[in-house]
Amino acid sequence: MDLEQAIEYLAPRHAGVLLTIRGNGRPQASNISYAWLAGAARISVTDDRAKTRNVRRDPRVSMHVTSSDFWSYVVVDGTAELSAVAAEPGDAACLELRRVYEAIRGEPHPDWDDYDAAMIRDRRLVLRLFPDHAYGFRPGP
Repeated sequence: MDLEQAIEYLAPRHAGVLLTIRGNGRPQASNISYAWLAGAARISVTDDRAKTRNVRRDPRVSMHVTSSDFWSYVVVDGTAELSAVAAEPGDAACLELRRVYEAIRGEPHPDWDDYDAAMIRDRRLVLRLFPDHAYGFRPGP
């Protein structure tokens, strides 16, 4: 499977499993919601979680996404980067988190001020996964 086929599969979906590398070399799996935006899977994460610490130490990540019937799937491997932590309403991190929210939910939040306050309180940021390899199984017609 090439990256173009993988992206075609990933773009309309929003749920997956993110795999990061723990300090001991074993995988850390986390269920996540993501939005496919501008060539990357974008995931809202908190600054104090294991996946965030893992990416800071080793940016190699994978993401596994399956179909609702569980018979087709795509895995992308790539490099992750982290945005700044949301620090004040309307900063770059809050604006990117808003875009991720809208892409996943399909509609704007009813109160962006409240949303920004929650992102700052939770110390949220965006993990961007830029894939460089893909594999999976998609049954033919």
